[in-house]
Amino acid sequence: MSTVEVPLLVVGGGIGGLATALAAARRGLPVRVLERSAAFGEIGAGLQMGPNASRALDALGVLDDVLPLAVRPAAGVLRDAVSGRVLTRLDLGGAFRDRYGHPYLVMHRGDLLDVLLDHCRAHDLVTLEAGREVVSSEVRADGAEVRCADGSTYRARTLVAADGLGSGLRGHLSDDEPVCSGYAAYRGTAPREGDGPDEVVLWIGPGLHLVRYPVRAGALVNQVAVFRSPRFHAGEAEWGGVDELEAAFAGTCEPVRDAVARVGRDRHWAMHDREPLDSWVTGRLVLVGDAAHPMLQYLGQGACQALEDAVELGARLHEDSGTALEAFQRARRPKAVRCQTSARPWGDLWHTADPLLIGVRDRMFALRADDDYTELDWLYAGPGDPA
Repeated sequence: MSTVEVPLLVVGGGIGGLATALAAARRGLPVRVLERSAAFGEIGAGLQMGPNASRALDALGVLDDVLPLAVRPAAGVLRDAVSGRVLTRLDLGGAFRDRYGHPYLVMHRGDLLDVLLDHCRAHDLVTLEAGREVVSSEVRADGAEVRCADGSTYRARTLVAADGLGSGLRGHLSDDEPVCSGYAAYRGTAPREGDGPDEVVLWIGPGLHLVRYPVRAGALVNQVAVFRSPRFHAGEAEWGGVDELEAAFAGTCEPVRDAVARVGRDRHWAMHDREPLDSWVTGRLVLVGDAAHPMLQYLGQGACQALEDAVELGARLHEDSGTALEAFQRARRPKAVRCQTSARPWGDLWHTADPLLIGVRDRMFALRADDDYTELDWLYAGPGDPA
């Protein structure tokens, strides 16, 4: 089988990989995307996208197609999972959009992937190939080569690893392994009931949280129930089962218990991240998204940071210089690493069982105004925003 030569090869056809391909193609660079699965698709249900993500989607030229599929929540509401009382509220309306220039969106992950797929398929410079599992790779100072399980071989000037948390290409930079938090998540969508406000509602409690928000233009509600597994922390191999889910949420308020009862029980996900890398670049290989900076979900920034990566890398590759990858890394690594390292303690704060810390936390939440965005500027603000 002959070797296919391309200027840019992206391994991984998820949100980050397709967004990177589209960003490069919009800058005039031919790109090929290899996806190991038999078809391009997205596992999971809901997705929260801060204004930094909707800004990236705007830069990719896809925001107008995303907006009809998404919901613009009026607020984010943080509640105590045991008592049900409101701890704090974040206004996501006009003042928020004025400050950051773009809206906060919630939507189905599959809907976003479909939009990116449609734009990639419509672009003459993007070639998509499914069923291509990379089994070996070579990275050099002047390029890279990968070989797939079916015998196909590709040689590229630049290789982008967008192959997620379990990235095989990351092995060129580190022999580290994903770090399991010992928390399990059950998630899924259900038909929306009633005419309540469009809000992202988060209930937090000792060793658990539940998040709910509308998706599919408000027709469905996405729900994610997360809890600390005693069996994992006791060293047991099997953990995170339905019995642990039910035990974890047994002491919560009625709305939380009712929501958990509607969450799909067919499978659960273990929550992982990794330690930050000193570098995402070696030779002509660059890591993006979860391959570079996998993070716990507490800031809602996994996909958002991958989209920011895509826009920045597309702009840098257009420069076609030997320092483009390093320039990309300098621009993106500080913020992505801050997200990684901030997510863990933020989750710890949600899940604490320490009465003193809970009291101080809740008091601080109660003191902030609904339109106080100062703690979010580092995350959401873009060039030229009033923030």
